[in-house]
Amino acid sequence: MKFSSVSLVLLLVATVSSWAPTTVLSFAPSSSSGSSSRVATTTATTTRRRSGLFANHNHNDQHNDYPNLESCIRSIEKGVKGAFAATCLAGAIWASPAAFMGGMIMGENGNGDIVSMGNDYLDGVRTSVVVEAKEMASASGSRVNKDPESLLRYGLPIPKDKEIRKFQVVIEEIRQDIQSKRKTSAIDGIKKAKGTIKSKSSEFNQMCRSPQTCEGILSEMTSILDPLSKNVAESQNYLNGSDQERAALDKAYELQEQLQILLTKLEEQMVPEGYATPVPEEYSDLPQLKGGRATVEFVLKKPDNAPFDVEGVNYPEAKMVMVIDGFTAPVTGGNFIDLVEKGFYNNMAIQRSDGFVVQTGDPDGPADGYVGTPSKSVGKGKHGERLIPSEIFVKGDKGPFYETTIEDEGRGGQATVLPFNAYGAMGWAREEYDVNSGSSQFFWLLFDSDLTPAGKNVLDGRYPCFGYVVNGADYLRDVKEGDIIVSAKVTDGLQYLVQPKN
Repeated sequence: MKFSSVSLVLLLVATVSSWAPTTVLSFAPSSSSGSSSRVATTTATTTRRRSGLFANHNHNDQHNDYPNLESCIRSIEKGVKGAFAATCLAGAIWASPAAFMGGMIMGENGNGDIVSMGNDYLDGVRTSVVVEAKEMASASGSRVNKDPESLLRYGLPIPKDKEIRKFQVVIEEIRQDIQSKRKTSAIDGIKKAKGTIKSKSSEFNQMCRSPQTCEGILSEMTSILDPLSKNVAESQNYLNGSDQERAALDKAYELQEQLQILLTKLEEQMVPEGYATPVPEEYSDLPQLKGGRATVEFVLKKPDNAPFDVEGVNYPEAKMVMVIDGFTAPVTGGNFIDLVEKGFYNNMAIQRSDGFVVQTGDPDGPADGYVGTPSKSVGKGKHGERLIPSEIFVKGDKGPFYETTIEDEGRGGQATVLPFNAYGAMGWAREEYDVNSGSSQFFWLLFDSDLTPAGKNVLDGRYPCFGYVVNGADYLRDVKEGDIIVSAKVTDGLQYLVQPKN
């Protein structure tokens, strides 16, 4: 595989750069034609340009570590060219508005080459939606939220959530301050949390389905804050790195973990009664996870009963707990929960582990996925696989859009509700050039902020993120190809699984 010197430079830039523009300019094509994409609330016409990074594993796959690296490079190269053109345009505007109106600008032709373009081309220039950093693509700021439970909280469909999100930030920053030994900041955060509960408790209670339940949750949170503050303050009295300091901070961290659990319960209460993410009727013949989330537990073992080595500690098995989000990915999540409940993943081997993802879901035999009754809208695979559509949910939308990607929709750079930010983020695999080819194969992303720096996440909006590993993600560090999923079961939330209509 050959790369030009430009490509190699661009790969280096994409790997190490953390620059994230606050304004994105993109050049719209002068004309477009394509099929209508299925969206829960709106319909948009777009050119179907199917692209991908993770292809389904199949039985003829030679397990190349990065089989689609070249296409990734081309995508990066094209994106950086666009950014360069936007930079030239921004510089021209800054230097002289008259120059912008009367001069030539740099653009990109249909072959991806940077060329000079006259004023007529300005008719094809459109400014992408400009939003705050938190609403742009995952990791668009200098600080990446890698906490899966925090990301799940942000993914809850809470109306008028401004104040509760502020409270969430305060609680989560206390945790970060304790971890980083920013003790004074942690104590200040605890005081702020107590003040927020005192001033906002009535408002929070009214946001809940059961105000009495939330009143009890807030009362319990208040009872934790005083001993939490005491333990952090106590740690200040000991030498840095001493056993006494560690013991005091461990107690504080345990209390803060309890706060996090209560915060999640509080926010879950704020999801409106009976809320379910809208899904187009044509997908009613597929399993769906409607109106809630489910918890799944996987237990893995090595075929020779060797231990899992996690940072020098050996474990006889790898047990991972995952939360599957039916609010963000009702079709993808429903398909996964249905397969887990059917026992599809039991005794299945891990089929890919390349340091970037861990992937499974390809059954023995000629089929590349689960063989079952297909959806009329999506159809079946070449060996009778039940296929599901691509499902992408962008922040600010009322529901996901289907059978296309965020780039095909002309919305590249916008944030998805669940981003691929966390180690153990779960994504649905498919063939590279067919967004509707997913069946049963999925991957865990081995997220590394050094490999995926701020603003450079290439997965969001191209693949559905449908959940996270919330406990045991570290085991993925030693999960290898050939390891066996000895048990896969739904431990909570099965009541949200809605089976297809007959």
